[in-house]
Amino acid sequence: MKGIINKKVLITAGATGIGKATAIALMNAGAQVHVCDINTDALASFKQEYPLVYTSVTNVAKPDEVAAMFAQLKQDFDGKLDFLVNNAGVSGPAGPIETLDIEAWKATFDVNLHATFYVSKHAIPLIKQHGGAIMNLSFTAGLFGYPMRSPYASAKWAIVGLSKTMAMELGPFNIRVNCICPGAVNGERMDRVISSIADATGESLQKVRQDNVKSTSMATFVDAEDIANMIVFSFSDLGEKISGQSLTVDGDTHSLATY
Repeated sequence: MKGIINKKVLITAGATGIGKATAIALMNAGAQVHVCDINTDALASFKQEYPLVYTSVTNVAKPDEVAAMFAQLKQDFDGKLDFLVNNAGVSGPAGPIETLDIEAWKATFDVNLHATFYVSKHAIPLIKQHGGAIMNLSFTAGLFGYPMRSPYASAKWAIVGLSKTMAMELGPFNIRVNCICPGAVNGERMDRVISSIADATGESLQKVRQDNVKSTSMATFVDAEDIANMIVFSFSDLGEKISGQSLTVDGDTHSLATY
């Protein structure tokens, strides 16, 4: 695809789910992709399936590991980087605010927010050399309140503000920055979220799953490939004037207040 061929991309938490779907879509569009993840088995499996992908085992919530990963990436990509996808995230604890564990709250921000800063801090000087684009992963929880998921919603709201600010800072360097707000995405992570909410509320898994789609106009979960397609579009020449936006791919969510 025009604007993506031979571009160099970093995707965090890219060995499974949205990250993997995005990596595959970008490679199919002609990009060179470096994927980092903490899941060594998933990385090895991805590398075996797609030998041309660059990989590194990295916990992006730890600044020293991020620095080490960028040292490797600079060797792989000859010191260049065009696109960044800050995809790493955790669901965090579920339950009423007064019941939440403090360390679990902090850990949610470490991965969902602080890691985006750590990675972007290293990536921006490289992208500034030639211009490019950054996509940060928020969620529809970054646009609405989300009962029983306050740490996750808070971190994802912060991603929206961070992305808008990054777009304002980096626009003069021909770097466009957006955040993408998926709805409920099919996959293992959403299954874990549904299970944790069911445990916290006493509702059945089936009811929690139904509640997660009943407030969307299309009454459906989305797939990782739907998110990947939006990222490919925004990175291509077709999206060259799109910046500072929260791009929703969610079947039109109108509320998350279901509990």
